[in-house]
Amino acid sequence: MASARKAFTLVELLVSIAIIGLLVALLLPAVQAARESARKSSCSNNLHQIGVAIANYQSLLRIFPTGCIEWRPPGGSPTLKQFAWSALILPYMEETNVSKKIDFHYPFDHAVNAKIAKTELEVYVCPSAVDDDRAGRTDYGGLFGQRISNTKPDDGVFVYNRSFGPSDVRDGLSNTMAVAEDLAGPDSEWINGRNVFVQSGGVNDPKAWIGDNEIRSQHTGGAFSLFLDGHVLFLPNEMDLFALAAAITRAEGDVFQP
Repeated sequence: MASARKAFTLVELLVSIAIIGLLVALLLPAVQAARESARKSSCSNNLHQIGVAIANYQSLLRIFPTGCIEWRPPGGSPTLKQFAWSALILPYMEETNVSKKIDFHYPFDHAVNAKIAKTELEVYVCPSAVDDDRAGRTDYGGLFGQRISNTKPDDGVFVYNRSFGPSDVRDGLSNTMAVAEDLAGPDSEWINGRNVFVQSGGVNDPKAWIGDNEIRSQHTGGAFSLFLDGHVLFLPNEMDLFALAAAITRAEGDVFQP
């Protein structure tokens, strides 16, 4: 006579499913943490590449790129070109083909530049950023200055219609921030000179107006920044405001203490 086949009872099946579900629940945070760690590493590498491009630009031209060429104020002439620092450094970061397609004789938002302006450049996109599918976006903005320790907002490196050399950065290149994560800013386009900004609060400050450009990220605990000497630093959310201000200013004598 054939032996009876063994099978799971309903109770055993439910227990097995419960154990599998528990293991998945325990493993999921670890998997998510590993993925975020990889995304943070990629974001840091993006800023490193941007730093190399800025250094190459400065090495050849003896100045750092202008934050915005021909700034166009509200109501200003549409003939003002308003090209961003991030468009100027493209030839120095292996994006020469993109740079060649930009017609710098016309404004950034002229019809002749409409197609190229929508190009997504991986180096300008933080992999942790979600729910933002705007064409031609950048998740990194240039530091125009800060309103934390003084009322002089143009005390950063990337300002309008003016370029600085290393000797102008009297606080030191390793103490002066050039670029930081600026997630979901209203003018976050790599070609648009409005992607420079004045920092007014803390890192990922929940009180900061969402309609303004600020140091923001979707990383847990802080945001990445790039200094003029090329090093990348993760700024914690709880960073002291005056230390942050000192990191942004170029020549105020307020040396940054990380």
